[in-house]
This record gives sequence, C-alpha cells and structure tokens, in this order.
Amino acid sequence: MVAAVIVAAGRGTRMGPNVDKLFLEVAGRPIVAHTWERFDRSPTIDEIIVVVRDGMQSAFAEMAEKGDFHKPHRLVAGGKERQDSVWNGIQATAAGTEIIAIHDGARPCVSEAIIADCVRAAREHGAAVAASEVIDTIKEAASDGTIACHIDRAKLRAVQTPQTFRAGIIRRALAEVQARGIAVTDDTAACELIGQSVRLVESATPNPKATSPSDLPWLEMLLRDGAA
Repeated sequence: MVAAVIVAAGRGTRMGPNVDKLFLEVAGRPIVAHTWERFDRSPTIDEIIVVVRDGMQSAFAEMAEKGDFHKPHRLVAGGKERQDSVWNGIQATAAGTEIIAIHDGARPCVSEAIIADCVRAAREHGAAVAASEVIDTIKEAASDGTIACHIDRAKLRAVQTPQTFRAGIIRRALAEVQARGIAVTDDTAACELIGQSVRLVESATPNPKATSPSDLPWLEMLLRDGAA
C-alpha cells in the first residue's frame, strides 16, 4: 500500500501578509486542489493524507467535495514546524502502508510519471526524491558581497517533492530528528541522520513550488496548457 502525505499546513509568508497561498486560484482552482488532484488520479497512490492547519479542516473538506476526489483521504492537523506536520501525517497512514510519498501542497504541477518513478525508487532503495539539474552558474558568496569561489554545478541538484520512503525508514529518521531536537528543511535531511542513502530521481517536467507572487503566472501557464 502506498500513501501520499500532502503537507498543506503552512501559510507561505512570502506571498504577502494575510495571504494563504494554497488557496490562491490558479487555472480555475486553488493551488492545493491541483496538487490533491494529481495524487488522486495517480494509479500508484492508494490513500491520501492531507496535513492542514488546525481550524482549516472544514475548508479542505469542502474542497474535497467540490473536487470530486475518489481516493480514500484523511485530514490531519499540522504541527508547529514542517517536520512536525509530516510526522502527524505519516502517523495517520493506514496499517500496512509500505511506501509513503511526502509532497508539498504548493507544488501543483507534479506529474504522474515522477510520482510513480519516486515510489518505485523508494521500493528499491529505501528512499528517493525528485530532483532536477541546476542550470544556472553557481558561485559561493563572500561575507563582503563578492564572489568567493566557483562551484561545479555538474554535481548539484535542486531537490523537490515528492520525497518517497519505505514507511519504517521515514518513521525512524523523523524519530531521530525529534530525539536530537533539531530542525530539518526537508525529509531527506532526516535520512542523512540515520545513514540512509537517498536515490535522486530526475524530474523531467516542470515541478515548481508556489513561493512568491512571481511564481503564479508560470504555474498558470503550466496548468492551463497541460505542460506539467
């Protein structure tokens, strides 16, 4: 059994004050509704856990009804930090879940192919993550605002979601994060703490995250034109 945990408990302050980016309408639907739909129609996914801010359950329940989603789903309250929200989500997965795919609610263009590829890689290697090559020239900055050195971009990857894991591995990794009392920016970082290697899976189609207002026209184009 494969469960998707969609992390939708954040607010996204870079969109501006009093703006919930997940409910911004793009290509006729809220951003997070597009994300949910991608996993709902993926033949790889058996159930969906949506982690939401406490108090937002009714808004997401209404979205599910309007979206006519078909797969079993549950709404779970998020935690203080992203890693706490992820923990709440994986704890809510059904007994017998083998693979857990963790995904940002603000990445609405994720393809069925990358979901399937990441799940397959997690089965084989224990952990996997969607990633893309870095195409810009990268420099390390010095404290005075000048270039300190050149970095070889051939070895760099921009990590995205979904991030997929055998269930026992991600539970053990996040338990280690909790035990150490540290913060991690993504779930693959938790795997590093327990020595679990993570397979990089090339994301062949655009898979951007809604972070700032300038991202919205790009998402609109991808979703309306079917380019993602």
